[in-house]
Amino acid sequence: MLFKEAISTRILELCNKYKYTPNKLAEMSSIPPSTLRALINNQVDNPSSYIIYRICRTLKIDLKEFFDSDLFDFTNIDN
Repeated sequence: MLFKEAISTRILELCNKYKYTPNKLAEMSSIPPSTLRALINNQVDNPSSYIIYRICRTLKIDLKEFFDSDLFDFTNIDN
């Protein structure tokens, strides 16, 4: 899995966990819906740490919790 795919999967996992649609998450975190859609559709090669920070603030989780997933284990990320 590519890093951008792991980011996309994690955002969708968190949307499901916290019962937000991606559009609602974008609206609540002041991220343009097109930006979040591009992240989810793996169209962004290097996701902005600020966007991830905004998502975490909205969900009231730490960045550590965002990345605390097997998705981000080195053995699961392709170069």
